[in-house]
Amino acid sequence: MNTTTMADQLAPDLLANVRFNQIGKPLTRTDAPGKAVGSTRYAGDHVLPGMLHAKVVRADLASARLVRLDVSAARALPGVVCVLTGADLPDRMAATDIPGQTGRKRLSTDQQILVKERVRYYGEPIVLIAAETQDIAEQAARLVEFTLEPVPGVYDPERALEPDAPRLHGDSNVVAEHKIRKGDLDAGFAAADMIVERVYRTPFQEHAFLEPEAGLAWIDENDVINIRVCTQVIEHFRAIADAVGVSHNRVRILGSLVGGGFGGKEDITVEVYLALLALRTRRPVRLEYSREDSFVGHGKRHPFKLTYRTGVTRDGRITALDVRVIADAGAYVYLSPYVLLYCAVAAPGPYRIDNLNVHGQAVATNNMYTSAFRGFGGLQACAAYEQQMDEVARAIGMDRLEFRRRNYLKTGEPISTGFVPPSAIWTERCADMAWAALGEPTPSKGPIRIGRGIAAYLQSYGRLTFLHDTSEAWVGVEMDGTVVVRSGVTDIGAGQASALGQIAAELIGVPLERVVIYNSDSAVTPLAGTTTATRALYMTGNATRLAAEGVRRRLVARAAQHFDVAPERIVLADGTVSVLDAPGRSMGLVDLVRICASEGVHRSELAIFRAPFSDPLDPETGQGQAHPDYTFGAHAVEVSVDTETGEVRVLKSIGAHDVGQCINRAAVEGQIQGGVQNGQGYALSEEMLYDEGRLTTPSFSEYLMPTSMDMPRVETILLESRSGIGPFGAKGIGEPGMTPVAPAIANAVADAIGVRVFEMPITPERVIAALAAAPRRAA
Repeated sequence: MNTTTMADQLAPDLLANVRFNQIGKPLTRTDAPGKAVGSTRYAGDHVLPGMLHAKVVRADLASARLVRLDVSAARALPGVVCVLTGADLPDRMAATDIPGQTGRKRLSTDQQILVKERVRYYGEPIVLIAAETQDIAEQAARLVEFTLEPVPGVYDPERALEPDAPRLHGDSNVVAEHKIRKGDLDAGFAAADMIVERVYRTPFQEHAFLEPEAGLAWIDENDVINIRVCTQVIEHFRAIADAVGVSHNRVRILGSLVGGGFGGKEDITVEVYLALLALRTRRPVRLEYSREDSFVGHGKRHPFKLTYRTGVTRDGRITALDVRVIADAGAYVYLSPYVLLYCAVAAPGPYRIDNLNVHGQAVATNNMYTSAFRGFGGLQACAAYEQQMDEVARAIGMDRLEFRRRNYLKTGEPISTGFVPPSAIWTERCADMAWAALGEPTPSKGPIRIGRGIAAYLQSYGRLTFLHDTSEAWVGVEMDGTVVVRSGVTDIGAGQASALGQIAAELIGVPLERVVIYNSDSAVTPLAGTTTATRALYMTGNATRLAAEGVRRRLVARAAQHFDVAPERIVLADGTVSVLDAPGRSMGLVDLVRICASEGVHRSELAIFRAPFSDPLDPETGQGQAHPDYTFGAHAVEVSVDTETGEVRVLKSIGAHDVGQCINRAAVEGQIQGGVQNGQGYALSEEMLYDEGRLTTPSFSEYLMPTSMDMPRVETILLESRSGIGPFGAKGIGEPGMTPVAPAIANAVADAIGVRVFEMPITPERVIAALAAAPRRAA
């Protein structure tokens, strides 16, 4: 992997005069040594004496009525301790609305915990079993007898919109609808010299994290349900308590380091099942999904159909854009209203569109429910708008980069909702640098065609501002000058916890190895909010910054008194307290801490950071503020396409992103590189196939992700505008690294073969079909 620094790429006048001791350095993350030597304990590694093993029995039809259920043989099996059915549970539901809310009224979209009568998707849980061993639990599952009476289902969202389509819930299959309206659409199209309309389709996608869902629950001496689990959201303790019928302070979530989340562990997965079985048996219970269970045990990425109609003048100015979106929500609502909203807001991309209409619908079907996935609607929008930009450029005969340049948003200009992002918009800079980094083209040879593609993006970081998001953190200095950070943030593999340590280390003036971070315990760490929505660094990082600044302020004030200088002349760095421009005047941080302790100076701080609070967008026009801010960047690729077999190989892959300010440069690079792999699979090979709702690609034997053999060297170009609203001017990069990859590949394939494949993934079969359908364009 190659990294180009900002200093290598930007002119001197663009370099800010900023120097840090800890921030921006590629320091060894606090979680890295354990992972490198295999000593890290994930949720599935935790065991307790006398624990039971759980198993979930699932429906084998996607739309049916449960007419008979017999668990007597399973209950009679020696070693089986508990068997629960829907009839054994109180009339409660499991929350599926956006997690972590503290005050806003939740949507009434909850899901049944176990099937009582109606099955709505393949794999819906029917029975829970707890037994002395895993083998006994699996044997008992095979003894459960049930009869499902098929009920007509609906598996295509457009069919689900028809008046006579089967209904999954209530009177309509439309579970969410959003509109964005701006300017005068009719006038915009009237001013166009050409109107280009295309339809793009994006697929289901599996999160495919290395670590499947796993957890361990037990009841402690205080009658509290403790759940050690891999999760992105420890704040689920409230929803779990409501689901099992105990008070909120009787559920404690202890989040382990997560072996991959990508949104798939944002929703509740195994927690309610563990809590129910632990309550019923009063014994520790462990549940770990098999890979096949995982494939049907959590929501997928939403498939979208996106219809783009663009009005454009001959000189390349976009005059109007009309976008229609249909999303497959699957059998339950979960986060579909929010994914659809993110898509609607992002639908025009990083472009100036004065006359805009976006209409999106999320529709219930009997497919697997869909929910959060890295990119969260903005990615599907980008897959469409960036292909559309190439299609329009081709239609008017203009260079695709030049066409983009004529329409890019500039810093200080409003996005689709009328909101002006508070940070810099460096899209053009990123796109030009990524494209230039491709270098000289690889020559085509025989049936192997070479093509290049570019895609730019805008992607939000931070949650929807009408959710009124907050995050808390605690920072303290011990008597020996070491630093402790406490935060409820869950670390899902991106170094979220380590980044907090680096922020505190910078402000208190110690090396990172002198900082310990305690995180992800709903009972004892300050609640930080969800590790979702590219919000962890922005929200929890800022909370940690505020807490560390509070401690620093008191330390600096006492040091200034000691040295009889102004506070602004005090420097804290490398465990030393010194006076600026007076190197002989210094003391150890530990000495300053002892002075403060002896005088009762407070050496810790609990801080809360509040995101911008707003009202919801106008329901008719979609105008207003949706997110705190946005990240901008671009990705460029070069591909080869074998026109005889349809095989696509990515030869060069370059991401250029304005990250605001790196906190840990190596972690930022890793996020981008991982996102590129994720996006390449989405573009070319990852496909979940369903037959009347039944998953026919239920394992990694059929669901094909890129391996190291499929990946090119990924180059990252990191720009630092230092304009973001995260700590030290940082922007979020967790999701943005993936967002533009798939459309860049799609554009490169079209460039190579002269015809576009409008549906992802771009498999060899689809390439050959596209060539066959348009032989003249491919010649």
